[in-house]
Amino acid sequence: MRTTPGAGIALTVLTAFALTACSVAGGSTPSASESAGTVTLVTHDSFHLSDGLIEQFEQESGLTVKQVAPGDGGALVNQLILTKDSPLGDVVYGIDNSFASRAIDAGVLDPYTSEVPAAEDAAQYAPDDSGSLTAVDFGDVCLNIDTTWFAAHGVAEPTTLDDLTAPEYRDLTVVTNAATSSPGLSFLLATIGAKGEDGWQAYWTALKDNGLKVAESWSDAYYSDFSGGGGGGARPIALSYASSPPETVTDEAAGPTTAAMLGTCFRQVEYAGVIHGAANPEGAQQLIDFLLSDAVQEDIPGSMYMYPVSSTAALPEAWEQWAPLPEDPWTVDPAEISANRDQWVRDWTELVVG
Repeated sequence: MRTTPGAGIALTVLTAFALTACSVAGGSTPSASESAGTVTLVTHDSFHLSDGLIEQFEQESGLTVKQVAPGDGGALVNQLILTKDSPLGDVVYGIDNSFASRAIDAGVLDPYTSEVPAAEDAAQYAPDDSGSLTAVDFGDVCLNIDTTWFAAHGVAEPTTLDDLTAPEYRDLTVVTNAATSSPGLSFLLATIGAKGEDGWQAYWTALKDNGLKVAESWSDAYYSDFSGGGGGGARPIALSYASSPPETVTDEAAGPTTAAMLGTCFRQVEYAGVIHGAANPEGAQQLIDFLLSDAVQEDIPGSMYMYPVSSTAALPEAWEQWAPLPEDPWTVDPAEISANRDQWVRDWTELVVG
């Protein structure tokens, strides 16, 4: 079961949040009667906060939160663009740094600069200077392994990208679709960072020839296909996050039953933004401020496996021991991603999915 590290202080922090949230019109705190109405939050399908947090925001703000989840991170951006003339909602959460430029360039977001304390920490992750997206969390997309499976089968645990193309790891790996999944695109970018423009396609050809499976979403790959995800899957290597292993701890003395391959990681940042044409832009801004509150920031590790952007948010103790961030994740220049992403995804789709 996922933990809820920040739930115990939710009431105190959210009360403080309600006093500091500002409206666009005059910068004053809106009363419940002034802000009453519905704010529609559009997210990827892995969005989750602990019980009571959304309800507390509703109580303090006077707003009712409606949630819409059109798919994984890539599908989320696609739907925002396709529905630009008839927006799906008011505020979006879950656009990541691999898709950020696409959403900004498509004009589906309006600028907003939060003034809550954590906004200063969030600013260091801004994809550009437009103010269109506010960072909420970050983490490293990495391959995870089921350590108990490898021990039981007497197979050495893989540690590098190249290991996955070796015969002993045939039919063991599942990743997510780079065209529809933000973790999938992040892993594609990791291989481009590692192998370069001239080598990544050969690497993926080798993966495919070695029995690679491609799932449509992170939840499908981790919970259905991964043997270590609790769903009885058959594959002991799955694309997930560096922060996933602590969630597999059932015996603290024994530790987690999975591990992240830290040599396969790509740094992912997830953002929130006000949707262009929102029916309730003021409510959207309040909800972004809420996502930066201590209550939510401290809940993110246990609910969504990501690190909070706030430098003052406490992390679960287990993360200090079992969820280290890689010292040198693979990177690709943001300008290169913006210029080449669509072509890379088309090439990857033709090569891997067909």
